Amino acid sequence: MHLGTFETALADTIAGPRAPTEIPAVSCDPAFRADVLTGLSQPRKTVPARWFYDLEGSRLFEEITHLPEYYPTRTETALLKTSAGQVATLLGTAPMIVEFGSGSSIKTRILLDAMPGATYVPVEICGEFLIEASQALAHDYPGIAIIPVEANFMNPIDLPDRRDPGPVLGFFPGSTIGNLVPSAAIDLLRTMRQSLGFGSLLLIGIDAVKPVDRLLAAYDDARGVTARFNLNLLHRINRELDGTIPVGAFRHRAHWNPASTRIEMHLEAMRDVAFDVAGERFRMAERETIHTENCHKYDPGQMRLLLQSAGWGELRHWTDDAGDFSLILAEATPDPFGP
Repeated sequence: MHLGTFETALADTIAGPRAPTEIPAVSCDPAFRADVLTGLSQPRKTVPARWFYDLEGSRLFEEITHLPEYYPTRTETALLKTSAGQVATLLGTAPMIVEFGSGSSIKTRILLDAMPGATYVPVEICGEFLIEASQALAHDYPGIAIIPVEANFMNPIDLPDRRDPGPVLGFFPGSTIGNLVPSAAIDLLRTMRQSLGFGSLLLIGIDAVKPVDRLLAAYDDARGVTARFNLNLLHRINRELDGTIPVGAFRHRAHWNPASTRIEMHLEAMRDVAFDVAGERFRMAERETIHTENCHKYDPGQMRLLLQSAGWGELRHWTDDAGDFSLILAEATPDPFGP
């Protein structure tokens, strides 16, 4: 659980509507240092993708979502507009919507418009961006209780109490589940089931397999926004961990891994480099990379199996005419008894 300052600041929203308020600032997760030092010490260097999202990284990702090459956001948004009314009918008028990795909560507005009596719980690892998004929502939706939670949603979280308990909807858009290898994706979906409780629902976006040229364009756009997003991770390491990484000596690289059906993003050294991070010395040879992100793609059968393996049963499945992207509503089911 990590409700802390945000719960104190906005606890009265549980009781009902409130006016926008100033939300206090908090620091980002200190596990960043441990993950970076561990990842850079490996023979094949890596940094978990969740650390992309400091304030600048979060803003750059929002810019990515508006690029012409980046199909997932506009496709999923269209699917949400089609399905939000059906989801609202299933849930009733006063659910708790828990969004994992809420970002700017732009897609969430579609759900909030369909469920004006909801309580909204955005869960985000970067407090700065959570502050901005929560303030904007509080201004635009004064009738909705907003309870921000700064937390790493990879771990279980305790939901805030409500006076009138109602249905719970987890919301995990953007095919963020694709950032994880399948075993870790199943673990996360199980953690979400634990956090949300049996009988809860999960609305999740999952990207589909498609021609490689379209996938590569989406992760290496012509304007170079994705490259700046990837390289921003090095700037963050330098700023927050006293790093001396020569950012100009690295370039963004995206490629398709057919064996794992995923796009991989790397930061490639263009020359031999040596640098310090948090007092530790690291060296990289020319063309050596730091692996920063995986984006797994699934066919519909694999999507269902992924959810079932974590205790979620598919209730509804929406997709676009081209089959580019899926939006799935699933229900948390009890652990099966027997083989």
